Amino acid sequence: MIVSREKVPGVVIAGLRGGSGKTIISLGITAAWRARNIRVAPFKKGPDYIDAGWLSRAAGRPCYNLDTYLCAQSVVQSSYLTHSQSCDIAMVEGNRGLYDGIDMDGTTSTSELAKLLGLPVVLVLDCTKSTRTMAAVLMGCMQFDSDINICGVILNRLAGKRHEGKVRANIERFCDIPVLGALPKLKQEDFPERHMGLVTSEEHGESDLSLARAKQVALDNIDIDKLFRLVTSCAGQGMPIIDNARQQGLAVPEINTTENPNPAADIAPVTIGVVRDSAFQFYYPDNIEALENLGARIKFISPLSQSEIPEVDAIYMGGGFPETHAAQLSANQAFRDSLKGLSRKGLPIYAECGGLIFLGESICLDGTVYPMTGILPLRFGLSKRPQGHGYTEVEVVNENPFYAKGELLRGHEFRYSKVISIDYDDTAMAFKMTRGKGILEKKDGFFRDNTFGTYTHIHALGSTSWAPSLIEKARRFKTSCS
Repeated sequence: MIVSREKVPGVVIAGLRGGSGKTIISLGITAAWRARNIRVAPFKKGPDYIDAGWLSRAAGRPCYNLDTYLCAQSVVQSSYLTHSQSCDIAMVEGNRGLYDGIDMDGTTSTSELAKLLGLPVVLVLDCTKSTRTMAAVLMGCMQFDSDINICGVILNRLAGKRHEGKVRANIERFCDIPVLGALPKLKQEDFPERHMGLVTSEEHGESDLSLARAKQVALDNIDIDKLFRLVTSCAGQGMPIIDNARQQGLAVPEINTTENPNPAADIAPVTIGVVRDSAFQFYYPDNIEALENLGARIKFISPLSQSEIPEVDAIYMGGGFPETHAAQLSANQAFRDSLKGLSRKGLPIYAECGGLIFLGESICLDGTVYPMTGILPLRFGLSKRPQGHGYTEVEVVNENPFYAKGELLRGHEFRYSKVISIDYDDTAMAFKMTRGKGILEKKDGFFRDNTFGTYTHIHALGSTSWAPSLIEKARRFKTSCS
C-alpha cells in the first residue's frame, strides 16, 4: 500500500535526441545530491536497463522504469508515488528527444511522462558547433507544447568559455530561462558505449570511479543547489489520471511494498532462481518484487561462478550480454548440463533475450562456435546492426506453459543477435507478433516442456499474468517432486 498520497518533488532530465549527454548529467546530479545527504529516488523513462543500472548505483537505491506503453498511466503514476516515498527528490531521466514518441501525438514520449507526473523539465542542449541557434531550438521546444514546464537548461559539449558565453547570452536574452550548468566535452573512456547505450555498470571495470568523475563534473559545472531549489519550488502539481480515476470510483492499482502481502503464499512458499551476474543483468526491479510479493524466495545464481544449480522450484533468466561472456559460459559444462537436465525434468524456466541465447545450442562469434545449454534447437550469431529494436505487441496463439491462449501482451525487444538456424513447428511458438520482429517470421515465445524463451521483455506491472503464472508453475513442480 502507498503510505502517503503526498507527491515528492522531482525533475525530468530531457534532451533533443538520444546521445545528447542526459545520462551522464543525470548520474552526476544524482551522485552530487546524494553526497550532500539528499535522498534521491531514481527513475528511467522507457524500457532501458543499462541507464537504470547506473542510476541505481548513483542513488544507492533501485531505479524503477516508468513506461506508458508497457503499463497503464495510473500504474506509472502509482509507481512514481510509491517508489519516491521517504525521498527528498526524484530524478527521472528521459529517453530520446523530449517530444519523441511512437506517433504524431507524442504518445510514450518524455514530454507525455512529464505532464503525466506533473514534473518540470531540465533540457540538456548539445551545443556542438552552434551558438545563437540553440536559443532558437530552445524557444521552439518551449512553444511546441505550452503544458511542458521547461524550468532550466544545461549546456553540454562546449568548446570553451567563449563558446559558453555566446550560447548562455543568447538563451538568457531570447528565452528568459536560467542556464543551470555548462559542461565541456568529456572523454569517452569515462563511460564507454556499447551498442546504443552505456556499458552496464556491472561490466564497467571502474564504475565507482566513473560515477565519482560524473559527480565531480556536476559539482564543477552545474549549480546543483539552485537546481534543487528550482525543482522543489515547482512541486505541488496534481496527478490527474489517478485523481480522476478515483473520483469516478474506478480501481487504481497500487504498487505493493509490504514484504509478504499474500498470506496464502506462506502455505506453499517456492524458491525462484534468478540468473544474475555480469552476463545476465537485465531485470526490472518490479519483476523481482512481483515474485516476492506473491511469496517467492529469490535465490540468485550464476553460470559464471557456479558449477551446480542450487535447489530451486523455477528459474527466471533475464537478458544481458552473454556474447561478451560466451567463452566462460561455454566452458562451464557442469552448469549447462545441470540446467538442461532440470529442464527435461520439467523445471519451469522463463528466459528473455540473452537468456534465450543461453537456452539455445550455440552462438557463433567471429567464426568460433560456443556451445550453450542445447535445451532449445536454436543456433545464434551476432550482427553489427540491431536485429530487433523497439516496442513489441504479441498475441498468444498456442497453448504454452505460462500464458493463456488469446492473451495480448506488450513488451520490448533490443538485440544484435540473430537466429542462424532453428528446428521447430508452429505449435512450439506461443506468440504471434503484431508489433516487433520476434525470433523468426513474426513468431516468438519458443517453448519445450516447461521451458520458455522469448526475445520479448515484459514488465510485470503491465503483463500482470506473468508473475502468478511463474509462481503457480513453481508450486506444481515443487509438489510433483515432494
